[in-house]
Amino acid sequence: MISPDTLKRDITWLVFDQYGTVVDMQGGLVEAVSPFLIEKGWTGKPNSFVTWWRRTHFENSMIDALMDQGHTPYRTIGHRAVEHVMNRAGIAHTQDEVRWLVSQIEKLKPFPDVIEALQRLRDSGYRLAILSNGDRDMLEAAKPHIGFAMDETISVQEAGYFKPHWKTYAAAEDIIGAERQNILFVANHEFDCVGAKTFGMRAAFIDRRKRPFGGWPAQPDMIVADFKELAASLTA
Repeated sequence: MISPDTLKRDITWLVFDQYGTVVDMQGGLVEAVSPFLIEKGWTGKPNSFVTWWRRTHFENSMIDALMDQGHTPYRTIGHRAVEHVMNRAGIAHTQDEVRWLVSQIEKLKPFPDVIEALQRLRDSGYRLAILSNGDRDMLEAAKPHIGFAMDETISVQEAGYFKPHWKTYAAAEDIIGAERQNILFVANHEFDCVGAKTFGMRAAFIDRRKRPFGGWPAQPDMIVADFKELAASLTA
């Protein structure tokens, strides 16, 4: 890790992961699916259902990128993941219900500390962007629910691969027009920080879940508890 003063000197753009970093994906989806699961008579834990869903989605998106047979939309991956989890849980369902569950991703709210921190960063002169595995239309639909206008919102569709493929970070670098060493990539996910760092960006790990960062050669430049600490470190 390097000093915040060095980052403040070099960084002109902050690029954020959206799902689980800017918006509360786990909490928001648990809230959305709980009434649905009760109605279905499923007696398991909604948090477990969402965890299975997200893990299956992540695994399937990584398989999609590794096969290199053309990019599959995030929404399509989501439909497959939800249907798999419904079958695993023994929940009878329709395709309309699968589509409805995946659509709840577009309505997720930001973590409580996010908006104030983003405004503080912007007021300090940084430019701000999203780089997300979500589809373009999903990211567009999410904007009113987030309530903060980024300078750029970039889907991995522009690269044709899911993160952490290096082409996703290269696409972001090209679109925002900044050199990679002047970009701080911010994520709550270890894999995303590793991907950005390996590409040559700086990286900040938001450690909301209080988990150690793995022993990767590519380590984050800073580890902070939340967006409030991130903004304080970069604007003090």
